[in-house]
Amino acid sequence: MPVWNAAWREGALAELAARDWDLIVIGGGISGAGILREAARRGWTCLLLEQRDFAWGTSSRSSKMVHGGLRYIAKGQFKLTRDSVRERQRLLQEAPGLVDPLSFVMAHYQGQFPGPKVFGGLLALYDALAGKRNHLYYPLQALRYLAPGLKQDGLLGGTRFFDAVTDDARLVMRVLGEARGDGGEALNGVKVIELLRDNGRVVGLLGEDSESGRRFSFRSRVVVQATGAWADKLRATASEHVRPLRGSHLLLPAWRLPVAHAFSFMHGADRRPVFVFPWEGATVVGTTDLDHSEPLDQEARISSAEADYLLAACAQQFPAAAITARDVLSTWAGVRPVVSDGSVGRKPSDETREHALWLEPGCVTLAGGKLTTFRLLALEVLRACAGMLDRALDDQAAATFPACPPAAMPSLSPAQQRRLAGRYGRELPRLLALLDEVGSKRVAGSDTLWVELAWAAQNELVLHLDDLLLRRTRLGLLLAEGAKAELPQIRALCQARLGWSDQRWASEERDYLELWRRCYSLQVET
Repeated sequence: MPVWNAAWREGALAELAARDWDLIVIGGGISGAGILREAARRGWTCLLLEQRDFAWGTSSRSSKMVHGGLRYIAKGQFKLTRDSVRERQRLLQEAPGLVDPLSFVMAHYQGQFPGPKVFGGLLALYDALAGKRNHLYYPLQALRYLAPGLKQDGLLGGTRFFDAVTDDARLVMRVLGEARGDGGEALNGVKVIELLRDNGRVVGLLGEDSESGRRFSFRSRVVVQATGAWADKLRATASEHVRPLRGSHLLLPAWRLPVAHAFSFMHGADRRPVFVFPWEGATVVGTTDLDHSEPLDQEARISSAEADYLLAACAQQFPAAAITARDVLSTWAGVRPVVSDGSVGRKPSDETREHALWLEPGCVTLAGGKLTTFRLLALEVLRACAGMLDRALDDQAAATFPACPPAAMPSLSPAQQRRLAGRYGRELPRLLALLDEVGSKRVAGSDTLWVELAWAAQNELVLHLDDLLLRRTRLGLLLAEGAKAELPQIRALCQARLGWSDQRWASEERDYLELWRRCYSLQVET
């Protein structure tokens, strides 16, 4: 594939704006990436534009779970659950090392809902939709061995089942990589100012380059908005709209709360489901679910009330660990784009997680949706687009991530080989070519290799330091103080590859550390 970095972007913007496109996708999260991928594989000329950075919004700040939506069964959303479990299985088979199985444990307590029988019945239906039995009940003594540290008062036993976990930002990058490999193009840092119309039909858009301030007109036969919580911004008023709901998370060092499974339980304050689970060598606690009233263009951040809520969840379920705010490595908050009819007084957790398509001539807007079902959402969007393009479209059922030839990686462990193959796919041979130069060492004991930073700086359209440390890699979440201690070594490796002057690096570092302090840390009073 051609080079994909800031220098390429600067030269390509005007050339890409001068083309005529079959499809332009607005939004660089998992939904937009999936639409671009499915359009590119069919030979459509297609371009994706993202106003900030790929996966900058919800798709780097999710709960990291690729799941079938067990909660949706209880609400009677059987089709959504069936689609989700089938797509989960596809992703597990196609992208091992990027999407991996995760064991979940639901502990059962005396007098609390759901009990073992009710929960076992839900899981039996869940397994039937997936086509395989995937759960087992553990009596008290066995559960104590499986899950030490759980609250013991009234504990009856626990049920274990399986879903999956991912690095959501890397999933977006992998999907974009497959789209680009099939001829699609993608640009970050291009904000859509307005849709261009001719006789009532959308015929393109006006975009502004965030780096230079230059504006470009792009022409397209169809425009798709896959902008998540921003879906209402460019469309006319309608009866349905997007209700932005914030979900926040805490990240703890694994040694402070070591868990080998994901633990699902009901929060004592409001009986909402909460999770504690292992991710990237650390432990995640999440999530909240409340209305997000702050401006969408500002970086979302956890509130003190949300932090207290999640710390209370730790104290409730793992009292012996005595987790406090001082134990928190980092936080993140994402805004979910939930479709709502505007009913007054409806709780955030009671809103449906179904998606919606809103159509006007020359334009399709996708609102809502789930990480797990991004492929199915893309196909639904493209069917709507195909009608506007006078084309037929069927589900080719082709793999989102085609199998790649095995690559020789003698300096890496089997686990490292699997991880890199899952994250980089067809780009793996080019990444491995950097190993001779950079080596195979890990960054500060994390699972991330230094070569991944070098690769991202050269080949993954990094415009700012937070792109590199919060999305291309997750070091800003996983290392203390946003990886502040590693910044001199990161600079030595990446500055020249990014093409930044000393002045530019100093400015980027200052801006990044301030962003991390404000939006990804937990402020602790001394």
